Amino acid sequence: MRACSEFSSIYLYRDAIDFRKSINGLVALVEGELSRSAFEPALYLFCNKQRDKLKILYWDNTGFALWYKRLERDRFKWPKALAEQSLMLTAVEVHRLLAGYDVIGHRQLHYSSHY
Repeated sequence: MRACSEFSSIYLYRDAIDFRKSINGLVALVEGELSRSAFEPALYLFCNKQRDKLKILYWDNTGFALWYKRLERDRFKWPKALAEQSLMLTAVEVHRLLAGYDVIGHRQLHYSSHY
């Protein structure tokens, strides 16, 4: 898989999907429910109901690619409810998510000087 930093956007699809969906079904979700072009340089992350499997879809200028990961133990940290259908992530957050860390809801802290 290409490095996550090569993509202009990374979207996490919040709802669990039926993992029998393959490329065509996932493209239909991206274009129908997310109202995005599946041909843009973006990653789309999908998870199953048990949150132990993950699919990543992207267009690589010659065709669609689908990356699949299954955890042997534990679960991916996935948002339970959002107002939006998708959540934008950074490349660092994707790497942390794949490594098992909870990246949902954490935001960068901003400090101000007290002097």
